[in-house]
This record gives sequence, C-alpha cells and structure tokens, in this order.
Amino acid sequence: MPHPTSPHPALLFPSVALVLVFAIAPLGCGGDGGGSTDPGWEERPTTLLPPWAEGCENPHVPVVMVHGFLASGDTYANHVMRFVANGYCQDRLFVYDWNSIGGGNSPALLDAFIDEVLSVTGATQVDLLGHSAGGGIGYTYLSDDARAAKVRRYVHIASGDEDAPPGSAGGVPTLNLFSANDRVVTNDGIEGATNVDLETADHYEVATRDDSFEAIWEFLNDAPPAVSAIVAQEEPIVIAGRAATLGENRPAEGATVDIYEVDADSGQRRRARPRATFIANAQGYWGPFQGAPDTHYEFHITPVSGRSVHYFREPFLRTNTKVYLRTLPTTGLARVLVSALKFDEDQPTTVIFLANRALQPGDQLLLDDVDLSGDAYTNRDNTTIALFFFDDNGNDETDLTPVALFQTFPFLAGADFAPGADPRVSTVVQLGERRLAMPRRPAEPDGVSIVVFD
Repeated sequence: MPHPTSPHPALLFPSVALVLVFAIAPLGCGGDGGGSTDPGWEERPTTLLPPWAEGCENPHVPVVMVHGFLASGDTYANHVMRFVANGYCQDRLFVYDWNSIGGGNSPALLDAFIDEVLSVTGATQVDLLGHSAGGGIGYTYLSDDARAAKVRRYVHIASGDEDAPPGSAGGVPTLNLFSANDRVVTNDGIEGATNVDLETADHYEVATRDDSFEAIWEFLNDAPPAVSAIVAQEEPIVIAGRAATLGENRPAEGATVDIYEVDADSGQRRRARPRATFIANAQGYWGPFQGAPDTHYEFHITPVSGRSVHYFREPFLRTNTKVYLRTLPTTGLARVLVSALKFDEDQPTTVIFLANRALQPGDQLLLDDVDLSGDAYTNRDNTTIALFFFDDNGNDETDLTPVALFQTFPFLAGADFAPGADPRVSTVVQLGERRLAMPRRPAEPDGVSIVVFD
C-alpha cells in the first residue's frame, strides 16, 4: 500500500492550553430522574488529548494507536478494552486521529500528539501502532532519529510491505501483523521484524480480532495476555468518545450529543428527555457518561451546522472511551463521500456499520424483510463494512438498485430502499443472531440513522 503521502485512489472514501473550560461537561446528567450518570472522572489540562481521566496510574508504557484511511480512533476500541482487562489504565491508552482525505498526515502533527502523551503521563517513550495507511504514517514518523527515540516498540498492522523495520538501520523493534486473506493490501513479511500472519482475518480484523490483540500484547509485554476476549466488567460502565466529521476527522466543536435509553426491540426512546447531554469541546471530545449494562442507547448528535445523525448501538459490556460519532462533512473533498445520499421527507436514510470486520460469505444480513446475504454485499474482495440505504430512485419503491457512487469504492455498498418514513414504526437489522432496531424517521428533517454492530 502506498504511504499516506500518496494515497491509493480506491482508499479515498473507508504550549499546553487549558482546554478545561470543559466544554464537554454534561448539561443534563440524571435529568430523567434515573439517578446520576456522571462517573466523576478527573478533568485534566490538555490540548490534543481527551480532557477527562480515570485517575488510574500504573507503569505501563503508554500506547499510541494510529488508524487508516476513512477510519477513526474507534478502530482500536476493542483493543483498548482488552488492554484495560489485562491491567493497563485507560489513562495510558491513546488514539491519534488524522485527516485521511485532506492531507493531515504530517509527522509533525503526530509528534505533537506524542509529546503531549509523554507530558501528561510522565513517560519517556511510547509504544506505537499503525493500521493500514496508519502504518505508512508510522514508518514516516520513525524515519527521523529524534522522533524514533520517543518510540520503544512499533506494531505495523495490515499495512504495506517494507524492506526493513523503521528507524535508522531498522533500529525500532517491530511487529508486522498481516493476513494472507487481506484483500486491501499485500504483505508477505518484513525482514528483521517479528512477522505474524493471521491467515483468515480480513483487512479490519487484523486490527480488531482477539488473536490480533494476543500478538500485540505478547510483543509489547514479552508474555501472553491473561484474557483476549471482550468480557463483561462489573459496574460502573463509563462511555465517552469524540464527535468528528467522516473521513476528515475534523472536530465537531460545539455539537450537541444527546444520549437516550431505548427499547431493545423497537429502538424507540423510553423517555422523551435524554439521560445525558454533552457539548463537544474544541477537539470534539464528549463525555464521560456512566451507562448501565444490558441497556440499548441512542446517541443523537446535532452539529452546529449540517444534518443530525442518530446512532443505535449494541449494549456495552465494558467501559468504552472510544465511542465515535461521525457527522456528515459539508465542505471539501470529504463531502463527495456523502454526495449520493438523499434526504426525503417521506423516506428514511439508513446506514448499517460493522465496526470490527467486513461482511463475509455465509453472513446472514436482513434489513427488515430484505435479504442482504448475497454476493453483492458479502463478497470478500469488496471488504464491505458500511452499507447505505435510501430512496435513490425517488419512486417510493424498494428495488435494491445499487447506488453508483458506492460501487466505485471498496468498503462501501449502497442500494435503493424505500420502506416509507413513520417514526412510530421500526426498521430492524439482523446480523446472524444479533439484532438492532431504530425508528423510521424521515431523513428530512431528522437526518441519518445508523446501526452499529461492534
């Protein structure tokens, strides 16, 4: 895969100031009479990092994780949970977001981020992970000796072939994690690195599967992890994240984030008033919110300008500080990514997002009574993780005609879908035995509704 200085066209879609004005402070925690939803985490002075902290300290080397094209820090949400389950503090785990479309891959930006991590944690080095195009960023960053000195070990994940580990004379210890089943990049091993082939993993699973974590943990800690599955934790479960534009990861400063508890079967709100409300800060961070286990939530984000987006997620098993709420870009190249979407008064605009793997042959996917299990959506070669459905033909009939724009990109699929808008009625999405529901809100004025399978 080319370095991010020259991205492959097919991938163009998928001083420390006190920012502690704490613009992400909750406005309505516990407002429905259900008790406090504020976990009481600490506020800390930051410029680029989240301005909340768990207040946990341990000697682990901080980990900085870099995502790939069209992605965000939530690529690593599962691995962050696994690190914590094995003894890391939340406050030692960081994700670096970059503009994957508009040239935001300067090593100086990553260097400033790492410098702040070192300042906040008091550490002298970090461990660095890079997935896909994030691996190219990692190699570019480590090409400078002064920057490489800040990195103890490096993990190259589902990224391109290299001649040697990064740094002067290949001096940075490197784990090269790849898969023969990856249909996006080719990697046959890096001479001088620790090479691990996950064999059956797709491009995203190389960064999300449990065996991916096992390899990363053992490389960073010289011993196997105690646990690699995502296991439920005892309460409290804390939820936080970031609001940013799709693809560009521009902070959605000032966006309103309303969190509602919803009925598991219908996706309808249990109460009219949100459980909590946050305003995203200058870097887009919002939270933290103390959630409940076995509970379905809707995250409704309303940007200062542009359309709102409703996210419906599976119940949280563990604390998750990497809940990303993407808004639709209204300017720039990223706007092309959403230019095909329609926003009708009498039809919904619906998205299905798989956060940790692509659709695969044999997957059973249903959108209401529409079977999406065929090759058009589950073909391995397309590595489909996001599917868009709306009345593309404008005839108020569902015919599943493919949306032309999405056919030109990997990772994406789209089709004509027109069930009719009625917010009292629910659309149900089933992925195997997993099920999520959401109201059929009209896209005009209610925006996009997205189900997220973690």
